[in-house]
Amino acid sequence: MHTISAESMQPTLSGTHVELQPLREEHAPALVAAAADGQLWDMKLTVVPDASTVDAYIATALAGRAAGTVMPFVIVRRDNNVNANDAGCGRIVGSTRFWKIDRANRKLEIGHTWLAASAQRSAVNTEAKYVLLCHAFDAMHCVRVQFTTDELNDRSRAAILRIGAQQEGVVRHERIMPDGRKRNSVRFSIIDDEWPAVKAMLEAKLAG
Repeated sequence: MHTISAESMQPTLSGTHVELQPLREEHAPALVAAAADGQLWDMKLTVVPDASTVDAYIATALAGRAAGTVMPFVIVRRDNNVNANDAGCGRIVGSTRFWKIDRANRKLEIGHTWLAASAQRSAVNTEAKYVLLCHAFDAMHCVRVQFTTDELNDRSRAAILRIGAQQEGVVRHERIMPDGRKRNSVRFSIIDDEWPAVKAMLEAKLAG
């Protein structure tokens, strides 16, 4: 039986449009710059770092990696159709991570995903999810990958459904947001039996 190795080094995951690089402390200024594209820290439905919180944001992620339960990434846009001199090419445009990694049960969650406003209407999000799912199912041999989003975040819910995840239900008061709101969360998942069809669908979407 396959297992997820606790000793495995966090990889860099590459696609045509994106490269997901392991998060490092020195990424702080680039993450703040990406979040400034749209002033994402003002969003009430997700948590995005600003200059005053980015160090704690990174420290928490790296502590999770050290504990073996988190793999945090920065999302680097590497669109081959963008001129090499374009300011958007090769820049960090957001962050995502594997977390709640459960090696015994071969499952994890993809979350803490956010993208600069200028990258939100592109193939970046779809391909980022694709390379994460490929690594989770094909390399880590997961049997379940889940997603959780705010019940109020209609855009995020629609995006998760578009990548082939199945909605499972609402988890009431799943977390307390920075403003004190008790958030109801919607949970979705993809399981190993569904992955071949989901993978083919995502590949067709990216090819189109």
